[in-house]
Amino acid sequence: MDLPVDEWKAYLLDKWALLPKAVRDTVSTAETLSDVFLHSSSLLQPEDEVFLKRLSSAYLVEKDPDAPLFYREEGNRKFQEKDYAGAAVLYSKGVSHSRPNTEGISLCYANRSAALFHLGQYEACLKDIVRAGMHGYPERLQPKMMLRKTECLVNLGRLQEAKQTITDLESSLAAKPTLVPSSHHILQRSLHHLKVKIQDKETLPETFPAALSRAFEDMALGEENSQISGASHSVSLHTDPLKGRHLVATKDILPGELLVKEDAFVSVLNPGEMPPLHHGLENKWDTRVTNGDLYCHRCLKHTLATVPCGGCSYARYCSQECMQEAWECYHSTECPLGALLLTLGVFCHVALRMTLLTRFEDVDGVVGVLCDETGNKDVCSPGNKNLVKTFDYSNQGESEENYKKGETPVPGCSASGKYESNYNAVFSLLPHTEKHSAEHKFICAVSVSALCRQLRAASLQTQTGSFKASRGRVVTPGLCADVTVWGLAMLRHMLQLQCNAQAITSVWHTGSKESIVTRSRQVRLATGVFPVVSLLNHSCSPNTSVSFAGTVATVRAAQPIRRGQEIVHCYGPHESRMGVAERRRKLSSQYFFDCSCPACHTETLRAASEPKWEAFCCSRCRALMQGNDVLSCSNQSCPESVSKDHLISRLQDLQQQVCGAQKLLRNGKLEQAVQQLLGCREAAESFLSAEHTTVGEIEDGLGQAYAALGDWRKSAAHVQKSVRVVEARHGPSSIEIGHELFKLAQVLFNGLAVPEALNTIRKAEKILSVHCGPESDEVQELREMKSCLLDLPFIPSG
Repeated sequence: MDLPVDEWKAYLLDKWALLPKAVRDTVSTAETLSDVFLHSSSLLQPEDEVFLKRLSSAYLVEKDPDAPLFYREEGNRKFQEKDYAGAAVLYSKGVSHSRPNTEGISLCYANRSAALFHLGQYEACLKDIVRAGMHGYPERLQPKMMLRKTECLVNLGRLQEAKQTITDLESSLAAKPTLVPSSHHILQRSLHHLKVKIQDKETLPETFPAALSRAFEDMALGEENSQISGASHSVSLHTDPLKGRHLVATKDILPGELLVKEDAFVSVLNPGEMPPLHHGLENKWDTRVTNGDLYCHRCLKHTLATVPCGGCSYARYCSQECMQEAWECYHSTECPLGALLLTLGVFCHVALRMTLLTRFEDVDGVVGVLCDETGNKDVCSPGNKNLVKTFDYSNQGESEENYKKGETPVPGCSASGKYESNYNAVFSLLPHTEKHSAEHKFICAVSVSALCRQLRAASLQTQTGSFKASRGRVVTPGLCADVTVWGLAMLRHMLQLQCNAQAITSVWHTGSKESIVTRSRQVRLATGVFPVVSLLNHSCSPNTSVSFAGTVATVRAAQPIRRGQEIVHCYGPHESRMGVAERRRKLSSQYFFDCSCPACHTETLRAASEPKWEAFCCSRCRALMQGNDVLSCSNQSCPESVSKDHLISRLQDLQQQVCGAQKLLRNGKLEQAVQQLLGCREAAESFLSAEHTTVGEIEDGLGQAYAALGDWRKSAAHVQKSVRVVEARHGPSSIEIGHELFKLAQVLFNGLAVPEALNTIRKAEKILSVHCGPESDEVQELREMKSCLLDLPFIPSG
């Protein structure tokens, strides 16, 4: 959730409505952001903080000593069902709630190591075995763990270490023969099996085919831009009174060329579904899987073996190193505030972390210098011309003499004229203060003020020695001299985020348990700020594609870009996803501009009509239907007409049936799913266009069902129809068609339709390499499929 929880927003809106008109007018007409902050924060009363504290207490982010046993038992149930990934997540939840050096945490780590072993994640399994031992794993259970360790070492080919572990185990058993005879017999048999396995591996060492070792292509920029950090030399930075700052091609650019590669200045993992705490044990601990269970809270790496913060149950990391880095940079301050930050929303959290990463002293310096040089005026005013030349974050010793005489500095650039991904560039992003509603500014300002008071209270506790972090470090770094400047900086950032926050996404591949054919969907993992990526203006028909690897964003050309052409990407409303009126409404409400990109201009000139992916067709002649309330056949010789509301009602009924069939498919009821989808297909043909999105969903579902049944020929026929629907909507070179071709390639590969499979693989590889890069998982899998097919006899390699 970007903004505060609904209860806090509603509370503040009620408070706003009850304020005297003169007070509301003072906030509404404030000329500067500092005035907005000062007036709003002065209205925060103790009873408001009490209400906010009550809302925050509904989130379980502290460690609960009773939780590890619950999660361990739930994980054991998943383990017995052979859902090892689900078990690992539940064991991780238990780890997160455990105190260090307790039997509870050691047992959770040990159980998770077993789940990771069954998943083939042997390195992660070994690390968990070490962690279990460090936290006091019971001596009576050590033999079982040492056996698992040996099996991991053998599977990893580390045979000398495996033999040494067996020797250590045998010595331990001889010194302390604590096992009952039956268990001792089982252990001896397992040891004998492992010794034989080691001997076999030493005699016949395994060879790994070269095709399985992925040679990832370098993602580095060919030649980095001297003017813009993280950008290639193919782009340059320009300013324009209407467009503002933007990027332009310095040469002709080919599809797939890497234009920008930038690590986020700041990123905060979206918590996903963080349910409030309810009374009753059955609801107290949540077993649902969220982003926070699967991704590192610092680097966003996917992992089932998270390492928890020692002070809270919420923050989890992929390694001890990531945890330590996060603690030193920002989490030592955030740790005791986890519930409050969940209540105030991701934007407030990002705003705080930006000041923490920069350190409060630097924020004070930036804003203070700007205030001095602008005569104490609001430095957050979008029209401020002096914003950038007053402070050079990374090169403070350089002089403005580096500028050419008479040249106007570009906002966000250093004194040397370089635009870098630093706090100076972040601070220069426009907050559009005058365009936000008075109510929205009031909510943000009061929320930031409440956070500031909690941080100041934590700092005072630290100074008196009454509050220390879990590892003895101070919780809050030194506060800036003026808490108003501190809060003002965070408020500015919170307003900036509406237009400048970037949703960091990942592609998830899903499918039924019976099917090895995957479905792809994009999920939002985190919210980040990328100063260089923010230079790209919007187009509803962009010429670039943005993808993410952890916290790193890459911008690639999605089509040929001519020299001198502006480089643009889509802020969300895309021409293939919604009509021009809806796109303009969304862009105006969130980004405060009226879109006039070529796609909007062309679509406005065309006669108003439903796009094919939403269009109805004539039940008599299959021509498209046109009109408003009453639709008529576009074939002038056909007299058919029908109420649009009637067709919409039919469509809604059909979509419910399709959802029911998809549920049957997920539950493994394949024959029933096929019958229901075939009925849906017959119904759709009577009133929907052949390119309608629902038709594509039906064909995709049939493709999945037949693949699960092993009928690859029928599966391919339906997926090919789904491909045509996706191409009609998104275009022949879109990332959406790339994912759909990837799916078709899997079906054809499994059905050994070799020529068709090779042709589809090459198409999908070309498209996905452009959008996701040649090192992406899908492209690598396509290459492996192609290599396997080319190794078959009588297949030409051209």
